[in-house]
This record gives sequence, C-alpha cells and structure tokens, in this order.
Amino acid sequence: QVQLVESGGGSVQAGGSLRLSCAASGYIMNYNFMGWFRQAPGKEREGVAAIVTSSGRTYYSDSVKGRFTISQDNAKNTVSLQMNSLKPEDTARYYCAAVLSAGNWASVPGYKYWGQGTLVTASS
Repeated sequence: QVQLVESGGGSVQAGGSLRLSCAASGYIMNYNFMGWFRQAPGKEREGVAAIVTSSGRTYYSDSVKGRFTISQDNAKNTVSLQMNSLKPEDTARYYCAAVLSAGNWASVPGYKYWGQGTLVTASS
C-alpha cells in the first residue's frame, strides 16, 4: 500500500529555515504530481507547492513563491520542500500528497495519497 511519511518539521524563529522531506513507499515517478499542502488551525487545507515528477516543473502558491522550493530526488525516492524566510503565517501542519493522474496541482480532493503531516511553527 502507498505510504507517505513527512519529516523535518519543527519550531523556528521568523526568518529562519526548515527543510521538509517526504519519503514514499512507491516509486514517485508513478505519480503525476507530488505536492505539499498545509493546514493551520481553523483554516482550510491549501496547496503550497507541487512538482510534476516526469518533467520537474514546479508550482507554488503566491504566498510562498520566492521563499519555498520543491524538489525531488529520484535516487532517494523523496520529495523535499525547502522553506526559507519563514513567517508566522506559515505556521501550520504540512502534508505530503501524491496523485496518480494529471489534474489541478492545488486541488485537495484530487490527491489520493496523504502523509500524516509534520508541524511547522514560525514564531515572531
């Protein structure tokens, strides 16, 4: 069964950096998109970034563009999210997700596989 496991979350000061990693039990190239989503208390889950595994094309939400970078490492079968210049509003639980077919990268219902999430806290 497909399993996604996130790691790398933690608590940092505003302006700091964290690198999240998602390990997949299956071959990530089998998924059209690998994505990162986040959900803050009382808010809807939202797309943060995604990567087209076959081409490396990336997508980002406007709120993180220029600060976050998504990448994949086929040798390690992982997808990472480098988060720089963290802001308090980035505080959320971050989830790794995968979808087997093409679609809207930021569509939560479109993703079939999800990790349990990892907490990220950026304090001012």
